[in-house]
Amino acid sequence: QVQLVESGGGLVQPGGSLRLSCAASGSISSTYAMGWYRQAPGKQRDLVASISTGGRINYAESVKGRFTISRDNAKNTVYLQMNSLKFEDTAVYYCNARRLSITGLYDYWGQGTQVTVSS
Repeated sequence: QVQLVESGGGLVQPGGSLRLSCAASGSISSTYAMGWYRQAPGKQRDLVASISTGGRINYAESVKGRFTISRDNAKNTVYLQMNSLKFEDTAVYYCNARRLSITGLYDYWGQGTQVTVSS
């Protein structure tokens, strides 16, 4: 069982920066692919960025060049550095840990952290 706790959300002006952190209670080590998703009011939850166990990174087109995902396996923590924030980045951001093994798919979510971009 893996528990994920996000932090770092808040209110920021357009053009500002925030750094989200996702701390895992269990060892995510190199066996879980990690991702950040976001959900705005009335919209579906969408992938923002992901990092595989091998370090392969994927970003949504809307955040490329502005957001950076990273992981520190020793600290069981994943980060999302968000720069040049825009109004449309406002959403609840969720951390996800996912592992596919012969015993099944293991999929864990954090409780979410609110990011509000407003002037």
